[in-house]
Amino acid sequence: MSLIEPDHISSLRENIRRFLEKEATREMVEAWDRDDLIPPRPFMAKLAELGVFHVSVAEEYGGAGVDLTAMVVTIEELSRRSMQLAAYYIEATFYGALNIAECGTEAQKQRFLPDLAEGKLLFAYGLSEPDTGASLADVKTRAERRGDTVVINGFKRWCTGASTADYIYMLVRSGPAEAKRKNLSFVIVPVNSPGITITSIETMGAKGVPTNDVALDDVEIPFDLVVGGESGWDNGWSMLVGPALEAEKLEVPALALGVAEAVVEEAWQYSQERRQGGKAICSYQAIRHQLADAQTKLEACRLMLYNAVRLLEEKRPSAAETSMAKLFITETAVEIALTCQKILGAYGYARGFQMERHVRDILVTPIWGGSTNIQLNNIANLMGLPR
Repeated sequence: MSLIEPDHISSLRENIRRFLEKEATREMVEAWDRDDLIPPRPFMAKLAELGVFHVSVAEEYGGAGVDLTAMVVTIEELSRRSMQLAAYYIEATFYGALNIAECGTEAQKQRFLPDLAEGKLLFAYGLSEPDTGASLADVKTRAERRGDTVVINGFKRWCTGASTADYIYMLVRSGPAEAKRKNLSFVIVPVNSPGITITSIETMGAKGVPTNDVALDDVEIPFDLVVGGESGWDNGWSMLVGPALEAEKLEVPALALGVAEAVVEEAWQYSQERRQGGKAICSYQAIRHQLADAQTKLEACRLMLYNAVRLLEEKRPSAAETSMAKLFITETAVEIALTCQKILGAYGYARGFQMERHVRDILVTPIWGGSTNIQLNNIANLMGLPR
């Protein structure tokens, strides 16, 4: 890789790869995909021994200090083996640690961050609803304050990992609907709360991490689980579009990059082993050009992702660049995967090769975390293009 990385990041990559060869073999990943379930707790406990959760939490709360580069590298490396393994990491670090650190009260930080630093908690995201995707100011799930208690009623959709999480970090309407952005709040909802019903949504890919619907019927939580406490009530919109959003826009590109690296690696190796006409297919110009093009696109994706990470770490304006990274990397990764699948021919469509699973998984990345069209709108608006 042409990017110059600090020694600790290179060591982190090597440690994660060694870990996966032992704790998430290709045979294990295939079984998890087939059974549509990864046992998250045992895996998280073993992964925590590498210290990868510590880099999402400040030292004063039991972490090693926030290192966004290390977090993104961890997602990338886990995704090379299985996108779903990285999804569980994201639930603890981005959904949990970064949001609580930025928006939580001191009591909430003391309560949640030490366990998040050890990978002991999982947070699902509860944003979308059946009629609300990109237009989050239109959420209908309602939260009513009754003294020191908040009562929640509504329905959340595409709540990834809810059935295996400890909490749902949920956007709710806390005032009149016509007020839109002025009456939104975030709440931390324990998944075992009375009144919650969680059901699964079957998907073509991303097997192993559940995708859920979440129904809430008079679910009661204490007011101290309102993110930000008193100052957070009716202030959810500013939290939603705060600095953590820019970091979160890089989760899915990192997932896509890792999967794209895996499919290029498999196609590259296969092209040297598969023989047609008495020679390896990598000797044919058509195959060579496809692989060279895939490697070039892969390098562009790496450079765009880690440039956006650098801007965030330097606290420089990055909203356009993170949207560009989300747009370009996910769309390009899909192109790379489909090209590499064709190089494997029928084997790229069959069980037994990693390619078939990776293609199923990567197709969702332009949709997750703000769709391609949303990112195009963001870029045009952020760069001041007149309407």
